[in-house]
Amino acid sequence: MLKIVVFDGGCGGELFADRLASELPVVEIIKVIDRCSAETILAQPRKARIAAENALRPYLGQVDLIIFANYLLSITSLNYFRKKYKAQKFIGFTLKSKRMIVEKATLILTTTATTKNLAFFTLAHRIKAKTICLDSWPLKIDSGELTKDNIGNALGSILGKLRDFSPEQILLMCGQFTEFIPEFRKVFGHNVRIIDSFDDTIRDAYRALQIRGVPKPK
Repeated sequence: MLKIVVFDGGCGGELFADRLASELPVVEIIKVIDRCSAETILAQPRKARIAAENALRPYLGQVDLIIFANYLLSITSLNYFRKKYKAQKFIGFTLKSKRMIVEKATLILTTTATTKNLAFFTLAHRIKAKTICLDSWPLKIDSGELTKDNIGNALGSILGKLRDFSPEQILLMCGQFTEFIPEFRKVFGHNVRIIDSFDDTIRDAYRALQIRGVPKPK
């Protein structure tokens, strides 16, 4: 049986691993969730890479695919791992999505560390997106401080920052935020397109493992 490791520092990785398992039931999914390094993995690229390398050491060269379910690691460290561990396949969350429509008014919800690189700047500038950084959200979600029952106030603060901007599509660039997609729809309207990298990354996993029947974009 093929084996895939999903690495992250919090519940976003668990959410993605569960989605992947539902799409690929014939593959063994191994969750490597380094909660002790969660804050580092979210905020500091170099330390995030060190934490990932330490956590993944037992699996390097031993599994068929390793997936970074973390935007910061995917953007800043994917090439490092691919060059250093050539015998191991790696993929990660992408900034771009086939579901994204460039002409639509776009809101990006992410963390500050993710925005501090050329790839993000280029994307946000190209699509003229408005970006809001929610640095406190991921750890609050992981700790249970921010839940579906009390997210209303948090979403209200986002609306306050938008003023006259009405997004037609929202890019969620933090795995934890995916948990609240239904709540986002209630606040921003059911016609708004909400996009994460889960489905794109699952399709990349199919291709990396040369599995037939790559799922179509939803």
